[in-house]
Amino acid sequence: MKHNITLYYMHDPMCSWCYGFKPILESLHNNLDHLMDIKYILGGLAKDTDQSMPESMQDQIKLNWKRIESEIPNTEFNYDFWDKCVARRSTYPSCRAVIATSKQHSNLEKDMINLIQHAYYLDAMNPSDYDVLYTLSKKLQLDHNQFINDIHSEDVNNELMSQIQFSRDIGADSFPSLYLYTEKKYHPIVLDYNNINTILKHIRSFI
Repeated sequence: MKHNITLYYMHDPMCSWCYGFKPILESLHNNLDHLMDIKYILGGLAKDTDQSMPESMQDQIKLNWKRIESEIPNTEFNYDFWDKCVARRSTYPSCRAVIATSKQHSNLEKDMINLIQHAYYLDAMNPSDYDVLYTLSKKLQLDHNQFINDIHSEDVNNELMSQIQFSRDIGADSFPSLYLYTEKKYHPIVLDYNNINTILKHIRSFI
């Protein structure tokens, strides 16, 4: 561990604000990778369900996408999703896909997150569906049978529950969230979706 400092990024691969935060997150890596570990923790937005999303919730999420587009420049959403897919309020499958990927290759964790976000927000595919996640795993050239076995395994589900509990224990109740661990304390870090300097200044105040 670099200097005994860790920056925890609490997220969900199907969280629209996490998708909008992506450019800032990449800049954080560029600025901080040499100073500290950056660890991704899955927060788990929505549990497993086969029920289609109520129209009122669909309308709410569409409005949220519009807000993100207006507040974070160059962020785009493909609204064809709502016509092409049966929307379900279920993000746990995509969370498990991230863990199943990391079990084979830990360095591909971020690649799977990026693929899920691209599939969902730009290609109008539904990462709540396991068939979509199986297809994404092939793009990473993972062992396909192992990925399928892992994503449905008790071990992967237990790891997801553990990460969700950890995020709750340190106070992360919305996503994305950043927490800096230093001197045996977890410090919530301010978010800014358009100015990385705001975040870096807050982080540096602790180190």
